[in-house]
Amino acid sequence: MTRKRTLEAILLLSFFFLFSIPCFSLPLSTNGRWIVDAKTGQRVKLACANWPSHLETMLAEGLQEQPLKRLVSQLVKHRFNCVRFTWATFMFTRFANLSVSESFDSLNLTEAKAGIAERNPSLLSKTLVQAFATVIDELGAQGVMAVLDCQVSKPTWCCGETDGNAFFGDTYFDVREWLQGLTIVAEHFRGKPQVIAISTRNELRGPLSNTDDWYKYIFEGASAIHKANPDVLIFTSGLSYANDLTFLREKPLGSNFDNKLVYEAHWYPWSWDDRKTWDVELLNEACYRKTQHFINQTGFTNTLDLDNPVPLFVGEFGLDQRGLSRADDHFLSCFLAYASEIDLDWGLWGFQGSYYFRENKTGMEETFGVMNYLWNRVRSPQFQNRLQLIKNKLQDPTSKSSTSYIIFHPQSGSCVDPDGRHDIYAGNCKKPKRWLYAGNGAPIRLKGTSLCLEAVGDGAAPVLSKNCSSQQSSWKLLSQTKLHVATLDETGEYLCLQKESPYTSKIVTSKCAFTLPNPQCLTDSQIDPTTQWFKLVSSNVL
Repeated sequence: MTRKRTLEAILLLSFFFLFSIPCFSLPLSTNGRWIVDAKTGQRVKLACANWPSHLETMLAEGLQEQPLKRLVSQLVKHRFNCVRFTWATFMFTRFANLSVSESFDSLNLTEAKAGIAERNPSLLSKTLVQAFATVIDELGAQGVMAVLDCQVSKPTWCCGETDGNAFFGDTYFDVREWLQGLTIVAEHFRGKPQVIAISTRNELRGPLSNTDDWYKYIFEGASAIHKANPDVLIFTSGLSYANDLTFLREKPLGSNFDNKLVYEAHWYPWSWDDRKTWDVELLNEACYRKTQHFINQTGFTNTLDLDNPVPLFVGEFGLDQRGLSRADDHFLSCFLAYASEIDLDWGLWGFQGSYYFRENKTGMEETFGVMNYLWNRVRSPQFQNRLQLIKNKLQDPTSKSSTSYIIFHPQSGSCVDPDGRHDIYAGNCKKPKRWLYAGNGAPIRLKGTSLCLEAVGDGAAPVLSKNCSSQQSSWKLLSQTKLHVATLDETGEYLCLQKESPYTSKIVTSKCAFTLPNPQCLTDSQIDPTTQWFKLVSSNVL
């Protein structure tokens, strides 16, 4: 290698590490509804991907396909700053001395083992615990935080009500062994600052579920974690597959463990057994109702109207990224509108493109995964684009900046930007432009200018104008969702902002879909209101 190429490589490596290391210090703590840097109080936003290591092999998925360093670099490249890294209790209490090689041999996973031997050869001779720690070390080396999630006791795919892992006292869920596992993990990773949190247990469920045992054992589990490792946050979810924390309205857990407690919730298209909700004509009503249900069940824990709000981490959300379901697409648009509004901390299910062994099948593909089957590229760049805005930190309790708005189109993941003249377009959301809006028919002003958003007519592109007092510069947020940004035209009919097409960045104003009669006569774009969903997202972070 020439001296010039050597210098270029060094500079590139330096650039990589400079921009992969978090711009905050660890450990983390909580302040009201926020997760913060314990030293400065600055908000730390978690944008995580789930990476399973709790199935029968007890090894992080994908290491047969790509080197570990390359896999972690994919997380960094796509702006995930955190991994929800799952584990099984038995891995630490019963199989701690089992090697990776022995684990794969016991399942006759000859082909997967050969792939690991080729791409990550040093792992085969390590114990399962050592291999788990190796992944965590690589996450830390590339500036990625880790939430260690106790997914199950017996290593297996999660979750079912009769799998023996469902609730305290279940077939494989011995409380003493579970507490032992939490203590071992908390002690083992004490002193590794990239390990920011440990969860008590994933998705409690099943016929044994009851709130008395939840309070008793969750408190014991959280106490065990905190005693063994007081630096880490403690994530804990409720009942019904992490969909129910309603009992906390009447009785809190009893401690926030020195400002380390975080509640966790999950939200999928099928949550609350009603997937068909997302495939209906009255989508504004469906989105509003589902969002309110989520808030009533779990989301209330971090609302400012509580005396002692606690941060909420949506540890799992996701959908099939092949784009085959219109209903799933509707769910995601609604979820992104809510997640951006309150600036959620979240974990996407999942990072994995495939599994070594799942539900008695080898090499099963994960269509919910960020990575494709071979783990060599992302499965859906379009899906990743839709997550751009919620990967940003939008709100910070320590910020001195005034609040402004980002105009976000959740169906495409784009943000409204000026084009440098007097037009606007749907741009990317990595560094979106800011707008000012006083609400209730006020103009929407481009921050730092005298320009306002003005409608021209039905089907026409709106413009940036200095005529901020005209009727077409007066905007309201309509429908139950408040996701329709609308103004009155000269005939007194409402025109809504709309992204014209999935294939262009053009924004127009069209008659508001939810106000139109005779749905059977409408075009697809008029029937589906998500083309007209724009969220005014408040932010005090520049």
